Amino acid sequence: MGKIAFLLSGQGAQHPGMAKDFYERFDSVKNLFDQAESVRSGTLQQMFDGTEDELKQTQNTQPCLYLADYAAALAAKEYGLVADCVAGFSLGEIPALAFGGAFDALTGFRIACARGTYMAEASVKNPASMVAVVKLPNQTVEQLCGQFEQVYPVNYNCPGQLVVSGNPEELDRFSGLVKEAGGRALPLKVGGGFHSPFMSAAVEPYRQTLQTFEICQPAMPVYSNFTGDLYTEDVVATLAAQVDHPVRWETVLRKMADRGVDTFIETGVGHVLQGLVKKTLPDCRSFVVEDTDTLEQVCKEVLSC
Repeated sequence: MGKIAFLLSGQGAQHPGMAKDFYERFDSVKNLFDQAESVRSGTLQQMFDGTEDELKQTQNTQPCLYLADYAAALAAKEYGLVADCVAGFSLGEIPALAFGGAFDALTGFRIACARGTYMAEASVKNPASMVAVVKLPNQTVEQLCGQFEQVYPVNYNCPGQLVVSGNPEELDRFSGLVKEAGGRALPLKVGGGFHSPFMSAAVEPYRQTLQTFEICQPAMPVYSNFTGDLYTEDVVATLAAQVDHPVRWETVLRKMADRGVDTFIETGVGHVLQGLVKKTLPDCRSFVVEDTDTLEQVCKEVLSC
């Protein structure tokens, strides 16, 4: 067997009850969650019993999803799954960096809270939405985006899937052109036009907040959405730039595979990233860990090799 990569989930698959199983069964997870609750009161209520609408608001989504992602990765590690490298999709890059040792877990939670707040404020200033375009080549989607003033290709997920951020009015017309071209535009459960100029107002306050924390180079290989490659330079600058720049996820996956990764384990919420692995690297193995049942199943399959 080759190398193992942990992939930490991004926004979109969040749901009430996420990570509750880990909270109840792992002391390390419970301790972190309880500390996080003391930092941001109400977080656990939102995670375990909140409404879909609450969890769609990015100032809530990001702190909650950070904890769910980190909990799944931590539980996987405690069960004996050893990651050779790690990456996180969008928000998931923060728990990935924490898991990789760039900062401690509670600092990561504070960073996720700040990111969520600044991006929510930017979303109010510059309202936008996102759609996932499928069944069209990236070049075609980019050309369609170019016909509008405020429609941007932002998440390069896998072959035949490119997420777009846009002004709601323009995005409706853009979606019509996508259909005419033979593709589909699927609305996403997010609260803004992420990874685009709609988020530019969030970048500087976020960067300034990052500079107040003790952040170092990660102790294990962590891949950046912004560069599509390993973190090798200024962590703060690279992490801040991610907010209003595209996510190069397909590039990240291919770089990992080129360097010997053949087993990908999505840790967090849902199975979106597993699906992207299957579409990008069909010869690689992919798994999901989002509760103890899936964790035990993955351990049986991976650790028996």
